[in-house]
Amino acid sequence: MYLGLAELPHFNPDDDVDPLPGPVAELRSSIRAADAVLFSTPEYAGALPGSFKNLLDWTIGDEQPRSMYNKPVAWINSSFRGADDAQESLRKVLGYAHSMIVEEACVHIPVTSTMVGDDGQVTEPSARREIARALALLVESATSPEE
Repeated sequence: MYLGLAELPHFNPDDDVDPLPGPVAELRSSIRAADAVLFSTPEYAGALPGSFKNLLDWTIGDEQPRSMYNKPVAWINSSFRGADDAQESLRKVLGYAHSMIVEEACVHIPVTSTMVGDDGQVTEPSARREIARALALLVESATSPEE
């Protein structure tokens, strides 16, 4: 789980050079270490939240092996109201990154506050099953030999 969103500097292509700002280097390192990436983001004012788009912008310029290029990705939309515009924006940005979107693992699983325990974990069994199914599909795509 990536927890450094708040630490990322505002994206500026002039700053996308070595040495990278520490939080950016950590983000890219985390992505390279992952076999796949699962996103979950709310929609804000009809789009991706600015801080999340900033994170995505920092992933575009990484040309190192195991970057977002051809990396299996998916998303879980847990908003009760949906987030169609945010998901479409995410799809577009991931296209620029040349990520491999695992369509069957991209799901909408509405989660309300009553479905979340005091520990922040989803407690509702059917939602947990759907989350597990989406994760399994993403993992399967990451471990399947390429055609």
